[in-house]
Amino acid sequence: MDRLAALIFDVDGTLADTERDGHRVAFNRAFAEAGLDWFWSEDRYGRLLRVTGGKERIRLYLSEDWPERLAEPDIEDRIKALHAAKTRHYVAMLAEGAIPLRPGVRRLLQEARRAGLRLAIATTTTPENVTGLLRANLGDAGPGWFDVIAAGDVVPAKKPAPDIFDYALRQLDLPPAACLALEDSENGVRSARAAGLPVVVTTNAYTRGEDFTGALAVLDGFGEPGVPARTVAGPVPADGYVGLSDLQAWHRAAVDRP
Repeated sequence: MDRLAALIFDVDGTLADTERDGHRVAFNRAFAEAGLDWFWSEDRYGRLLRVTGGKERIRLYLSEDWPERLAEPDIEDRIKALHAAKTRHYVAMLAEGAIPLRPGVRRLLQEARRAGLRLAIATTTTPENVTGLLRANLGDAGPGWFDVIAAGDVVPAKKPAPDIFDYALRQLDLPPAACLALEDSENGVRSARAAGLPVVVTTNAYTRGEDFTGALAVLDGFGEPGVPARTVAGPVPADGYVGLSDLQAWHRAAVDRP
């Protein structure tokens, strides 16, 4: 049996509800700053989330609405510049305290640290976005809570490819069976499972209707004492909200399964 040694968290939608009121707003500010009349509504941004990565979403948007622009010789530089501007606006929003952690996240991180578990992040968002979110919500020491922050373009293929999880596992020097992934999306589940990781899902408004086949459990959040999490599929947390003991039990059942 492989004892649970590390938790590997996705960021956007898992640690915090960053997409609708964070990244989407920052993208629109970057577009306006660049003099573009593009605007991503909540519904449109939800459809763009079928691909992972901000630059990839800009390319998808162009392919659907402005395909001729993809043939412009400087388009890749412009996409990179727009994405960099989006990151700047997003980090500024974090500094203003506009994007809190999801309920239960801080508690679960603290439980894991007290128990001696290692923490890691595996995400397609940029490193600046990750450290900004952690500092804004956990203080300046927040990024140091994590042994590994695997983020951005550190690997060539983004989720649902397993590359970012494979990278995090190499940095942790742990086998997949000794870790548990925490995700919010179908692409995240596919990525984690392709890397051999057991995975637990906490859904959000954009992902709740997706296919989470292969996940150990699917809930609408981690919950808190007095504010239970709703179980969509899989086991129900013993106390109504997800604690470290629940994750350890679900992990143990998964790795012991013949």
